[in-house]
Amino acid sequence: MAGVSNAPDIVPDSEHRGIVAALPLRLRNFALLARFDRPIGWWLLFWPGAWAVALAGGTIERWPLILWLLAGSIAMRGAGCVYNDIVDRKLDASVARTRSRPLASGAVSLTAAWIWLGMLSLVGLVVLLQLRVDTAIVAVASLALVAAYPFMKKITWWPQAWLGLVFSWAALVGWNETWGWIAIPGLLLYAGSICWVIGYDTIYALQDREDDALIGIRSSALRMGKSVVPGVGGFYVAALLLWGGAFWLVRPDPLSLTALLPIAAHLMWQIATLDPDDGAGALARFRSNRFAGLLMFLACAVVGTRL
Repeated sequence: MAGVSNAPDIVPDSEHRGIVAALPLRLRNFALLARFDRPIGWWLLFWPGAWAVALAGGTIERWPLILWLLAGSIAMRGAGCVYNDIVDRKLDASVARTRSRPLASGAVSLTAAWIWLGMLSLVGLVVLLQLRVDTAIVAVASLALVAAYPFMKKITWWPQAWLGLVFSWAALVGWNETWGWIAIPGLLLYAGSICWVIGYDTIYALQDREDDALIGIRSSALRMGKSVVPGVGGFYVAALLLWGGAFWLVRPDPLSLTALLPIAAHLMWQIATLDPDDGAGALARFRSNRFAGLLMFLACAVVGTRL
């Protein structure tokens, strides 16, 4: 992804904090390549799978599955970032916020990046082997979407929608593994997650509008133009309606819908306080979706758990 072009307003692509900052330089470059310094990515990839397990009734009995999904999210998000940087290495080198990335800057060679991608994928394979065969097939089916994603920003104004298909896929995996098949509530949960991803990734893309316009990269933030705030709000409302449908099918009780009130309030806060011209503020609201994911998990656990 790109960044704004006014140097004083550029939000750092990496802040090199925590354990990653303490690593030797060479190891740190590989950690940065997999975005281990930015855990928000794997949280956002993980949450839809955890929601599905919880709403399908597996919060208590299937907690090992939730942990495996977390491990898989960390590894495969890292692999996805490495692949994305391999594809976008020349593009990243032309954008202020991304030109310091390990591949774009030359700190990591292309060959080393491919090897690192293979190692992360092996971790994903270990997680895959924990699943039933039919669920593993569902999981593997996502690879075609993952492989195509880096090219979407050059093909469509809505690469965020494609990212939604990818980042929500764990919902289908978790639901199939817990419920036994992908029923309508699982599909509604997945569809709602896609709308959620479009919303939060459009917020993220607000940082990128100037550079994206200059180098010909398309995004929903550019496509929505001055309507970006109500546009994101519309996707968040659609997500809540779809999730409400999933909740109702699992437990047809008006009280089940009240479980969505905390996450609804949080998403509406994002919209009410969003300033499209404030890159740092947009990043903060994007990152707050880690907390939104937790609120949704708690809602799914309440509705899906029958004591």
